Amino acid sequence: MGTERPGSQIMGTGAYAPERVLTNHDLARMVDTSDEWIRERTGIRERRIAKEGENASDMALEASRRALEAAGITAKDLDMIIVGTVTGDLPMPACAAILQRKLGVTTIPAFDISAACAGFLYGLSIGDQFIRTGALKRVLVVGVELLSRILNWKDRMTCVLFGDGAGAAVLGPAADDGRGILSTRLYTDSALVDSLCIRAGGSQEPLTVEGLAEQRDKVFMVGSDIFKIAVKNLTSASKAALEAGGLSANDVKWVVPHQANMRIIMQVALRLDIPLERFVLNIERYGNTSSASIPIALDEGIRDGRVKRGDTVLMCALGAGISWGSALIRV
Repeated sequence: MGTERPGSQIMGTGAYAPERVLTNHDLARMVDTSDEWIRERTGIRERRIAKEGENASDMALEASRRALEAAGITAKDLDMIIVGTVTGDLPMPACAAILQRKLGVTTIPAFDISAACAGFLYGLSIGDQFIRTGALKRVLVVGVELLSRILNWKDRMTCVLFGDGAGAAVLGPAADDGRGILSTRLYTDSALVDSLCIRAGGSQEPLTVEGLAEQRDKVFMVGSDIFKIAVKNLTSASKAALEAGGLSANDVKWVVPHQANMRIIMQVALRLDIPLERFVLNIERYGNTSSASIPIALDEGIRDGRVKRGDTVLMCALGAGISWGSALIRV
């Protein structure tokens, strides 16, 4: 997954977040928590919540349109659509298929990736491989999550963390100027499958009245398990991407991490020896949007002028599986 020369590059990015803002103070009226408790443990002040009738594919569509516009192409120019999500509109078919229909294109392959928070990086790596081989020229990669509908709003350990949103990137062949995807690294370790999961609703445990009453169809997480492994794995994956790209931490202009928990991000910054000032952060305003968090933050950084053409950017994420990964790009 690493290479001496970029095979693809990000042509354009886009992002979308619902209008409704749910603050920590709002949550304090719903569950036993407080603004101070949430901020101290996570760094989150507010998050976005999709309105009634707004689906994952709707959010993905808005982010995709903006990415296509930034790339200077139309949906008709796409060769493939990859969507990272665990909250698609339906259990079947793929959210990518529904997005394809809403974009007004047909025939091209469109599929989902279930790698939770690492979904966008998995999609980015897969799209890069197709373009690198010459099989395809334009790939749309989307990270979208509508997590508010799979949360137990009585569980203060999980409901305070997550928000809804979508981010997208259009990939195309790299030019000869050194810009592009320099390396990607992907990993999965099933040892902690039970520490971050939705326990019911699949073929292992079909939904029952009892299961619904016990909220077994909602996100379940053992936070302490995930925190410990997240810092270690995000750091090692980031170092692996740097090594594969032949670069060091000093060469990185910006780090765009998965916006999961500010304490995790601070520990990763410390272990990589990269100042926090060089991290693109929006966790305070969006919370953890899972697979959407990296593309949303990347798009923000590009559009507000912080991330400039030619900058080297390191990205890393970890989610359920446990699946994690990293990518090193020159924008």
